[in-house]
Amino acid sequence: MKSEILLRDIMNEFGNIDNFVLKREVQNSEYEGLFLIINQQVYRSRLAKLTPKKKGYFVAFWEKDINGINQAYSYENSPEKLIVSVIDNDKQGQFIFPKKALLKYGILKSSKQKGKMALRVYPSWVTELNTNATRAQAWQVEYFIDLSNKFEIEKLKKLYFVLN
Repeated sequence: MKSEILLRDIMNEFGNIDNFVLKREVQNSEYEGLFLIINQQVYRSRLAKLTPKKKGYFVAFWEKDINGINQAYSYENSPEKLIVSVIDNDKQGQFIFPKKALLKYGILKSSKQKGKMALRVYPSWVTELNTNATRAQAWQVEYFIDLSNKFEIEKLKKLYFVLN
């Protein structure tokens, strides 16, 4: 799993991780669904995929309700962060979205909104976007780190452990 290797590399760069637990999720396995605990903080992780007809990368994330029907993640039950890894040949990066941002942009389900089961992400290297994609990239970029050349440890720590 490409995203699992990237996550383990990042944990090695952090160095002083007291507790790192990684479990593969059955749901969303096509997107390398992972459940993580890092120093007692809970995360979910997915790998976004390049699609042939639209710019950006597509990622699905959902859970089953009590009737076995797919639904958007709920704000109440969601971990504090959702990590979306993008690995595309020599380019790689991560979006580390806090759940408050996912709620703000209509991704998580709440009593006031239905939420979404998928998202298209736009790393900083994706250019010449249409208006809607440019708007999405504008809010997403705050939570993105380009890992293509080197790991900016301080920015990674901020995204993983500080920014909410």
